[in-house]
Amino acid sequence: MQKYTDTTLQAIISHFIEGSKNYSFSPLINGLINTSFLVVTNTAPKYILQRINTDVFPNVDGLMQNITNVLHLLEHKEYAKIEFLKTKDKQAYVTTKQGAWRIMTYIKDNVVYNTTTNPQIALEAGKIISIFHYQLQKEYAKDYTDTIPDFHNLDIRRKQFVQALESTTEKRKEIAKKALNYTPTFFQVLAPLQNPKLPARVCHNDTKLNNILFSTSSNKALCLIDLDTVMKGYFFYDFGDAVRTIVNTAPEDEKDHTKITFNKDLFTAFIHGLESNSGFLSAAELKTLPLGVVFMPFIHGLRALTDYLNGNIYYQVTYENQNLDRALSLFNFAEKALAEIDFITKEITPLNKRLLLSS
Repeated sequence: MQKYTDTTLQAIISHFIEGSKNYSFSPLINGLINTSFLVVTNTAPKYILQRINTDVFPNVDGLMQNITNVLHLLEHKEYAKIEFLKTKDKQAYVTTKQGAWRIMTYIKDNVVYNTTTNPQIALEAGKIISIFHYQLQKEYAKDYTDTIPDFHNLDIRRKQFVQALESTTEKRKEIAKKALNYTPTFFQVLAPLQNPKLPARVCHNDTKLNNILFSTSSNKALCLIDLDTVMKGYFFYDFGDAVRTIVNTAPEDEKDHTKITFNKDLFTAFIHGLESNSGFLSAAELKTLPLGVVFMPFIHGLRALTDYLNGNIYYQVTYENQNLDRALSLFNFAEKALAEIDFITKEITPLNKRLLLSS
């Protein structure tokens, strides 16, 4: 993370907030893309200040308009409200010589989880995702900017993978041989989802567990965060991405694959949470959900493998083969999810019943 002095950060905040109150700043290290700081006054967290990564998100105006659109619609008694402050010139962000910056309100008494073994957390995650989609169900996806075009487009990710494979070194190909052996089977299995015949929805597109805030006192899910990827998508993206981080109790780059699980109790709890507002789903969408549980870990693994072959130019790594470990772990989970496809299909049945009751 680039170093910023308190004086620099204070000057950036002054574009949003009147007065000369002094704040203290603590770096937040969970995010992999943007640079974030917790803004504290009188020992209490007050705001989150973020530098938007314009290499990843070049269209900042479109990104912030997407966020403004969805926050306006996420008015729900069980959904915590995040507000983005306007600059003194009534803009959503400010551009300084240090980059593009925004500031949002801090939701107190929150916690995030990278993984869980608690069915209550899984259930609450399902509830909050269902509220998010229920509230946005009437939005027109075409009205939203693609902040990362083709983010989950498997055809495009496959082409990028092939290009990386053709240009990488023989040494990297040899080291990655085990991961490479996974890919032909998954490309074949997931072919039905490469170009799904579904209408696009407004989706979060990055519903991993640590993008959900939970209450520290009750474990109630509060809201979804990291809204930069809000854009068009398919519900199986958000469904599959949540499942891959909720029912697997191991880290994303786990080297010991015996620790990688498909926890059935956590999956069932997640489905029960999702039931609370599942009436917005169509029959065609429901049919994509079982394979969606395989699709999302595979496409994330494919992106990590592609980055490894390219020399680790996209994802942050702490050691040379971390992207390869990510790919192998994600492929292993996708394989375990595929083995549970009958169980997944059975557990989704209540969502079908909900659809029938709401039609």
